[in-house]
Amino acid sequence: MWEERFASSPEFVFGKTPAQFLLDHDDYLTPGHTALSVADGEGRNSVHLAERGLNVTALEFAPTAIARARDLATERGVQVDFRQLDIMAQPWPTQQFDLVAGIFIQFVGPDGRRTQFRHIKDATKPGGLVMLHGYRPKQLDYGTGGPPFAENMYTETILRAAFAGWDILVLREYDREVQEGRGHSGMSALIDLIARKPG
Repeated sequence: MWEERFASSPEFVFGKTPAQFLLDHDDYLTPGHTALSVADGEGRNSVHLAERGLNVTALEFAPTAIARARDLATERGVQVDFRQLDIMAQPWPTQQFDLVAGIFIQFVGPDGRRTQFRHIKDATKPGGLVMLHGYRPKQLDYGTGGPPFAENMYTETILRAAFAGWDILVLREYDREVQEGRGHSGMSALIDLIARKPG
């Protein structure tokens, strides 16, 4: 489905600008640290992390998205280790990262989300950070992006339970106008999590 979506568009589906979430939390992006961008799409977020001086690995399944991401990295003069990977079916890198970012990765329901979060937590170094950004169920009322299933969305309760025992640095629900390509366009119901793994 995702390859079809990317391939059917002559332009970047979600634009070239990083998610505002990363710009809002720039102080958590430490040059020289390792970072993993999960379901990275066309590279807007992984390339931004690399521009901030992080050593970035990006996981994505759709070949068209990866090709665009490589072009964007070249355009911006940075290096990213792009890897074609089905994050729900194939093993993740065994390396542990200082930062793991999952931005709008809500394409699975509760069972798939538990698998995603387990991999994300395993990929994070002790003392490392997870940064998640996505939609709340209210997003269905806006219809401006994201999956059409409330069960795929995040709530504070879901995220607190998933990262129980971690140091929750940011957990915020809010509504904001989002303009990130045609894929995310309009008023949106958002939620952010930044959590530090016990170390």
